[in-house]
Amino acid sequence: MTEQDVLAQAARWWRTSICDIAPGRIAYRGYPIEELIGRISFPAMIWLMLRGDLPTAAQERLLQAALVASVDHGPHAPSIAIAQMAVSCGLPLNGAMASAINTLDDVHGGAGEQAVALYDDVLLRAKALEIDAAAAEAIDHFTTTHGKYLPGFGHRFHPVDPRAAPLLGLVDQAVSDSAVSGRYAAAARAIERVMQARKGRLIPMNIDGATAVIYGELGFAPPLARGIFCLSRAVGILAHAWEQTGRKDRNKGPMPKQFGYKYEGEPHRSLDVT
Repeated sequence: MTEQDVLAQAARWWRTSICDIAPGRIAYRGYPIEELIGRISFPAMIWLMLRGDLPTAAQERLLQAALVASVDHGPHAPSIAIAQMAVSCGLPLNGAMASAINTLDDVHGGAGEQAVALYDDVLLRAKALEIDAAAAEAIDHFTTTHGKYLPGFGHRFHPVDPRAAPLLGLVDQAVSDSAVSGRYAAAARAIERVMQARKGRLIPMNIDGATAVIYGELGFAPPLARGIFCLSRAVGILAHAWEQTGRKDRNKGPMPKQFGYKYEGEPHRSLDVT
């Protein structure tokens, strides 16, 4: 194998269609960086990097709304609490952010991805069924497979999540403007109707369900819903971590030290050494 063959093999190993770098040249998806700086927004840059082209104004507006809505939810959100604790233990900002973002998994942070997949299932079943019947089947399949918690609906803190209605209003406007199809909004609302009929009360869409509508309408694959949520929540994580750097707390635990925890192990025993 010649030196040229080795270099070509190495170049192919790290091949990408995203970023083109050479001495004096930086281009993302074919756009020179100097043409992007100061001319496109950060949400548009996210879209460009993930999708390969620039969003329309309506697409950018919806993505930006979803990003803004998911930034923070206070210290009772585990990711935010972990950021504060990590800084109090001496970690720098990047370490605190990494610690916090690593908690954004299936239980805390994964509901948006799961909700997009659930809506996809509703829409697939709706090819042969009326949409409420499709939603009912999709709900049953999800709860049988994953358990009773339905992603994107209900909230442990908010009786009605104040973030959902504004996001859905933006989706409805985009549907009126023919910017998106409205299929994912219809699937989500069908789930709401079925759940209300079954339980006798409304279990409203939450932030994860509403942003999942947006990500679905915009054509993002379910795993990207979680990835984009991580980008959004990273802003809140950074803000809380930075705030914590100005405090004197050290080794901050999950509760103030004057509050004890409940011990449920064996009672105190004496060691018989005879």
